[in-house]
Amino acid sequence: MTLLTADVLWLLAAMLAAGAFAGLTAGLFGVGGGFVVVPVLLFIFERAGVDASIAVHLAIGTSLATIIFTSLRAMRSHAKRGSVDFAVLKGWALWIVAGVLIGLVIAADAPASALIGIFGTGVLILSLHFLFPHWLADKRVSRDMPQGGIKVLIATFLGAVSALLGIGGGTIAVLTMTMSGRPIHQAVGTASGFGALIAIPGTLGFIFIGWNALNLPLASIGYVNLIGWLGISAIALLTAPLGARLAHALNPDKLKRAFGVYLLLVGGVMLQKSLGFSF
Repeated sequence: MTLLTADVLWLLAAMLAAGAFAGLTAGLFGVGGGFVVVPVLLFIFERAGVDASIAVHLAIGTSLATIIFTSLRAMRSHAKRGSVDFAVLKGWALWIVAGVLIGLVIAADAPASALIGIFGTGVLILSLHFLFPHWLADKRVSRDMPQGGIKVLIATFLGAVSALLGIGGGTIAVLTMTMSGRPIHQAVGTASGFGALIAIPGTLGFIFIGWNALNLPLASIGYVNLIGWLGISAIALLTAPLGARLAHALNPDKLKRAFGVYLLLVGGVMLQKSLGFSF
């Protein structure tokens, strides 16, 4: 697909705006930007003329790519403070990656409407965590992390769902760890490592399954757009510290509920779109 210079500039500006918002939300709430990046990228790609049948795959693949840099940087920062449990990462890594592969197999054959519907449903469910911030955050169901079959089930589910939604799995990972008696700082730090375990194979997978796709936008490798990847990643790394500072200055519960409302709206719009209505 050929884009004019003005279209390229508009595409880049839109990507940078998405990255700025994604970075702010990452700093404010400690979650990856996938909740922001996927719907924005879907809108951008469709405005750029990308066929609807591949636009959502491209949005999810590019979103996963942007998580690589942010999650690795966050993990390094948390590791310096001793807030990453590398034993948990090693024990969960195989099953998380297996889950990502399952998600990729589903995504490869799933129609666009199904992927959009899955995203919308996942966002609506996760919005409850932000709308009711103390609903699960203060609950303790175990004194230690899940083991055996429960660990395999949760880790595989985490990898598969995250690959299908284009997210880093931070919300699910943090809830699992805090409900298992782990301190919140360790949960957030370790969750950033989960993000890297999901994003790296997920990105490679979306490149592979989209390798022969036709009519991709400028600078795309499979279902990963390099303009989106680099533009969003660069600006998100700059705005994430600002979000972190705002998080300490503003009421955290009100911020979470505001983000929950955003997720509720996005989930509703995506579900509506999956049913064939206008975006």
